[in-house]
Amino acid sequence: MSAAASGAIVFTDIVGFTDVTDQQGDDAAEEILTWQEKIVDSVLPPTGKVIKELGDGLLLWFSNARHAVETALRLQQCFEDQPVPGVAVWVRMGGHWGTPRWRGDDIIGRDVNLAARIADLAGPGEVVCSAALVQASGPTAGVCFEELGPVFVRGFGEPVSLLRANGTPSDG
Repeated sequence: MSAAASGAIVFTDIVGFTDVTDQQGDDAAEEILTWQEKIVDSVLPPTGKVIKELGDGLLLWFSNARHAVETALRLQQCFEDQPVPGVAVWVRMGGHWGTPRWRGDDIIGRDVNLAARIADLAGPGEVVCSAALVQASGPTAGVCFEELGPVFVRGFGEPVSLLRANGTPSDG
């Protein structure tokens, strides 16, 4: 295993993907994944990268916390503005600032697990962040955070302070 490096870990998940696939078939599933890939490729900054695809979700890495929050909100806006024709698609996202272990081109560890659990708690169209990610990102023009309070997260003994990100980040 290589050394740990601090960064933002963001998970995305397409809400109800299995139901859509069941109801509309594999062609619709492929169309949704292609739609997601095109939007992510168009929005992802140089400080971010797709670590891996997880079925209908993605594991993203950002070396810059502010870029992670801004990108997640921009992705949500693009997902809303550029819908898949004939299919209602919502994406939820969760992010955390931490120090995962790099294992080749993958990241593992407690902080990755926490980011995944945070994504599980996000509602359709939401970006939920740990307080650690919000603190690391600092103030961002056009972005505000709504405290969700300390939340017990499955698999973690202590509650985690979570916030919902809202707004439209400025391009400046």
